Amino acid sequence: GRTLSDSFIILDEAQNATREQMKMFLTRLGFRSKMVVTGDITQVDLPKYSDSGLIQIQSLLNKVQGIHFVYFSARDVVRHELVKKIITAYAHTNSNQE
Repeated sequence: GRTLSDSFIILDEAQNATREQMKMFLTRLGFRSKMVVTGDITQVDLPKYSDSGLIQIQSLLNKVQGIHFVYFSARDVVRHELVKKIITAYAHTNSNQE
């Protein structure tokens, strides 16, 4: 497969990458390169029986040296003020269902 050296690589909307696609992407990292993976695990649009690779890597890679996870909350929303309220409402509903 292809190796991405001397590169800055961004995978956006990664919540819609399958486990296999995520592994394929992450294993392309070459020398002197950086990768950034972004996504929102509350907005997965994969078919019903497909698992999100972004959800998987949170537990799989969270202790791997050199890999870091950053999480955002409703406080970080820079869109319309209503978006912050919508996100908070969904988070509250989801926590009550668990």
